[in-house]
Amino acid sequence: MLFEYAIVGGVLLGIFYALLSVGLNVVFGAQKIINLAHGDIIMLGGYAAWELYQTYKISPIISTIIVVPITVVLGYILNRLIAPRLAKASDPEMLSLILFFGLSEVIEALSSLVFGNAERSLPVSSIPTAPLKLFGQAYPADWWVSALVAIPLLAIFLLFLYRSSVGLQVRAVISDSVEAAVAGINARRVSGLYFGIGFALAACAGVWGVFIFGGVSPTEGPAITVTAFAIIVFGSLGNPIGTLVAGIIFGIFYQLAQVYIPSWSNLVPYALVIATMLTRPQGLFGRRQRVA
Repeated sequence: MLFEYAIVGGVLLGIFYALLSVGLNVVFGAQKIINLAHGDIIMLGGYAAWELYQTYKISPIISTIIVVPITVVLGYILNRLIAPRLAKASDPEMLSLILFFGLSEVIEALSSLVFGNAERSLPVSSIPTAPLKLFGQAYPADWWVSALVAIPLLAIFLLFLYRSSVGLQVRAVISDSVEAAVAGINARRVSGLYFGIGFALAACAGVWGVFIFGGVSPTEGPAITVTAFAIIVFGSLGNPIGTLVAGIIFGIFYQLAQVYIPSWSNLVPYALVIATMLTRPQGLFGRRQRVA
């Protein structure tokens, strides 16, 4: 029974981890930027859910909808501010790492000032549901509700990416921004939109991270970024579908570790990165580069 519990629970948590990670891959795909503040955006999503519930008794499900337009706009504005400067830099990758590391530190400091250092949490009663019973086991309400919320969000994102004209432009920019510009695509505008979407997906994950992680605190951002980075490397950088599959696989392995070797479970993200880099550096869904 423990094995079945770990697999089903791992899939439920894996869907959440897919949502948690895909925003980081979105930002990387848009401009090859590793957003070191990704976990902090997730943390802000958690604080938004906590504040909305404490002040207005707004359900986390509604909070998920509320944070989307706000974070899309914030991500778009941030991209328009930094993109021209990164383009002019002699080493844009290194500059982006420094810039987003600094942004992460600023967000953490401001969050500590505004919310304090104590961990904040939401009661499970804020989700009007009961535990899911399957195969004789009960799964926490927040696990399966977060999965039910994440599935349509991920589905809408994939439909936008693969079935819309704007999504076609986005994929063209991800594939080759220079050729996309030659074809008449406004790469800066498209990248800004994609950047905003990445922020929105991260904030949505943050709303449910309050439950999955047991609360939200100003210092949780870097650890979440490491987990998300491990998942996108595992699935393949720049490949959103790879991230979705990798998130589910990660959730299953993590839950198996929690059940059988709980003291080692926190090593799962690092083990995934090391194993992937040693055996398949391009990730599960990446293509091997041909060497001339």
